[in-house]
Parts: sequence; C-alpha cells; structure tokens
Amino acid sequence: MAGQEVDCPSCGATTLLSNPAVPVVRLPKLPSQRPAEREPGASPVTPVAHRILDNIERVVVGKRDEIELTLTAYFAEGHVLLEDVPGVAKTMLARALSRSVGCTFKRIQCTPDLLPNDITGTSVFNPKTTEFEFRPGPLFAQIVLADEINRATPRAQAALLEAMAEGKVTADGANYDLIPPFLLIATQNPIDHEGTFPLPEAQLDRFLLRLSLGYPRFADETAMLARLQLQHPIDTLGLVATADEVLACQQAVRRVYVDPKVCQYVVELIRATREHHDLSLGGSPRASMALFRSAQALAAIHGFDFVTPDDVKIMAPHVLGHRLILRPESRLRKKTVAGILDQILNSVPVPQLPPGSYAR
Repeated sequence: MAGQEVDCPSCGATTLLSNPAVPVVRLPKLPSQRPAEREPGASPVTPVAHRILDNIERVVVGKRDEIELTLTAYFAEGHVLLEDVPGVAKTMLARALSRSVGCTFKRIQCTPDLLPNDITGTSVFNPKTTEFEFRPGPLFAQIVLADEINRATPRAQAALLEAMAEGKVTADGANYDLIPPFLLIATQNPIDHEGTFPLPEAQLDRFLLRLSLGYPRFADETAMLARLQLQHPIDTLGLVATADEVLACQQAVRRVYVDPKVCQYVVELIRATREHHDLSLGGSPRASMALFRSAQALAAIHGFDFVTPDDVKIMAPHVLGHRLILRPESRLRKKTVAGILDQILNSVPVPQLPPGSYAR
C-alpha cells in the first residue's frame, strides 16, 4: 500500500511505497491454449473402410478394433500375423474380409510335410501338347490364409517370403506376378509349441502387424450364439467393395501427408529400440517404413489427410511388438517387450506442432 514501509527479506533494507506515477493496467488472464484437434476431411478411404468394417462385424462380433487394424495393414499394403488360441475367429476374419472385397481366397493348412511346391505351384506334363504346364498354387490368390504357419517347416515357410516382399513367385525358373491387392494372413497358436517351427526373425519382420483377437465379451458372445442359431453369417455375407476400390485406397494412403517432425519422431522411436539396454535386437529400417505407412493408413481410415504423433503411438505396439528381442538377462528379470515399448513411448519427446502446421 502507498505510504507503507516494507523491509526486504533478503538484505533488510527498508523501502517506502509511494503512489505510482502511472496507473496500473490489469490485463485479463488469457486461457491456456488447447492442443489443435483434427477435423475429418474428405478422405476417399473412410467410406470404403466403414462398409468393410460393418460387413465383417456381422460375422466377427465385438472385435471392431482388431478388424480395423487388419484393414489398416491391408490398406498399407502389408501382411498380418494373428497370434492367438484356437477358436477365436482368426480364420473367419480372413474369410469375411475376402468375401467383403470380392477377392479370391485360398487357405493353406500348414503341416510338417508341406512342400514349397504345394504353396507356389508346380509344372505338370501335358501328354496332349507334350509340354510342361505350370499350375499355380494357393499362393496365387489375392487373400491367402496360412493357417498354423509355425507347423510348416522352414523350407515351406521360406516359400512365402518372395510373395510377401515383392508380390511375385518364382517357380521352375520363371517369375510370376501376383494379382493385386495381395494380402497374406498367417495364424499361429502361442500356447502349443510341440512339433512347431518358430518363425525366424527375417520372416517375422515381413509382417506389418501382429495382432491378437482375444476372447469376446459376455454380451458379444451371447449375440454371436443368437446369430449362429439358424445358419452361419458368413454364408450370407455379401460384397461391399471391389478390388479396384481397395487398390484406390492403397494409393490414397500413400498421399496422406506426414510432417517432417512426425517423420523424425518415427525414426527417434526406432532408434530408441536399438539403443535400449534391455533389447538385443531393435527395429530395422523396414520397421520404420512399416510404422510410417501404417500410421498413414490409420489416419486415412479415420477420415484424416495427415498424420499426427498419436497415430504413430497407436500403431507402434502392433508394428514393433514382434520385431524386438529381449536380452536373456532382461527376460529373467520379468521384463516384457510390451513394457519396454510403453517405456520408450513415454520417454521419447513428442513433437509439438502449432495449429495449421499440418497443412500442405
């Protein structure tokens, strides 16, 4: 107050307060700035994705998030590894997807006596033409289900690598292009390991995502039984999209804008896995590309034409979970890949972009 003496708590000096020569102007407190929120744009991917999602949900009840992630891999031109116990609709998900988009579907039941030619195809002698004719194997379908892939020998597993990486098949010295869009969905049981051949890291790295469906909730399982009472919903599942629409969606995903700072964030996450003391193997450059492309696909499915760090964080556990290897001593300390990924996502700084910086 004016005219009052005040002692300084630090030096003890006394100061006489006087009336200010200039009146004090009090400014109103500005509200704290909220982070920018995305507004859905006119993405051509969204309507196609929603039609497929709704159609598959008629068969696979209560697993919309997992179906969406599978569709994310499909639109990102990747492949999916479904790792779960038997009887949770892994095979039904692949069948429902193929019926929804009208693509050819083949199933490969992997067993220890499965040969590479049983997958890729073989040449058969035609006595009428006195020439060998190539008969394509099940790998030439547009959507291929490799059921219980870890029961096949490494030799048979390797027959899938070229198709997954390049969309081609080499048989009898000739190269054959697969019909796009091509998607491989492989399943394996994580519980029973007797008589199995674990997938090598080189082949695990070819899968864009690894998913687990899990058991349905009580209400969803009850609804499933009601739908199965008269006939299986897969028998009446209709076509809701075409292969050309899927190809158009894959091209649209590539055009989703990614800010340079978001690209740097992807690389920082991958580098953090390589430098983490609990991991003997971190993410490869293929992992960076997979995280980049899957974030684009997720944003497009949600109706956005640009990627945010949240899209990257959502996809990171599904893209990186099967690519990282724990050190033996870390495994003994009960460390898990999921826990380490959560630690990395919480420690790597998220880029802060001002509103409007996502615009091209």
